[in-house]
Amino acid sequence: MSLKRFFSVVGVLVLGSVAFLAARRSLGEREPSRLDQQLESPAVSNDHRTVSDDDFEGLPAPIQRYLDHVLTDGRPYVQSVRMHQVGEFRLGDATSAWKPLEATQHYTVDPPGFVWNARIDVVPYVPIRVVDAYVAGRGRLTAKLFSLLNVADADPAPELDEAELARYLAEMVWFPTAFLPGHGVEWDAIDDDSARATLEHDGTTASVVFHVDEHDEITRITADRWYETDDGSYRLAPWTGYVSDYHDVDGMRVPSSGTVEWNHPDGDVPYWRADIETIEYDPKSSQ
Repeated sequence: MSLKRFFSVVGVLVLGSVAFLAARRSLGEREPSRLDQQLESPAVSNDHRTVSDDDFEGLPAPIQRYLDHVLTDGRPYVQSVRMHQVGEFRLGDATSAWKPLEATQHYTVDPPGFVWNARIDVVPYVPIRVVDAYVAGRGRLTAKLFSLLNVADADPAPELDEAELARYLAEMVWFPTAFLPGHGVEWDAIDDDSARATLEHDGTTASVVFHVDEHDEITRITADRWYETDDGSYRLAPWTGYVSDYHDVDGMRVPSSGTVEWNHPDGDVPYWRADIETIEYDPKSSQ
């Protein structure tokens, strides 16, 4: 079942189950922990490189400007990231209400992957736990009422793998050393203000376009991404992410706010908007 249809079953699921599910909530929270462990276990890196201007050679001009602006010379290459987000999420179309969101996210660079563990309060005291992930080369998307009872669970599919890898690639703006040579990103110049990044991993390939503004910051990210329809099939649709409010964190300049949306022929549908409350890197900058 796709997340769009989840509202149609929430009322039925809540009746008679609130006390039982709340008591067993900890059982449903094991999945993100298990995925976190899977993500972290192969991520043992001997990459002790630090950033230098030579790393930017051969990259498209707007990406060189961006990296020169956001990276501090001598900053170690990031191997893993943990962040905390607070904002809102929309389940449904452009007329649907925004719901409170709180999430943690864990990324690794080698191998590429992430686990997004979010709580969305669909009505007061009725939360769902959404886990969106790319781990060991495979996409994962589940939603559970009270962290236990499934209301959405995407079947394994190449389209899901590609969609999640594209998400990972787009979100590298929060750990921009991953854009540098040696992490598998291939670049194609488009014009003076944009370039296409392509990442291949474990048989899956994804591409997104990064748009650099007059301040040498990536503020817009575009792609054609797969999304799951109500009948469980996948469609390719334009997608846009916006990031803003760059600030200095541990030897890098990264956004502190973002919004993402689907761009359908009948109009745009924003579905995530949030602020990054905290972000931590491994290794940390020594400066």
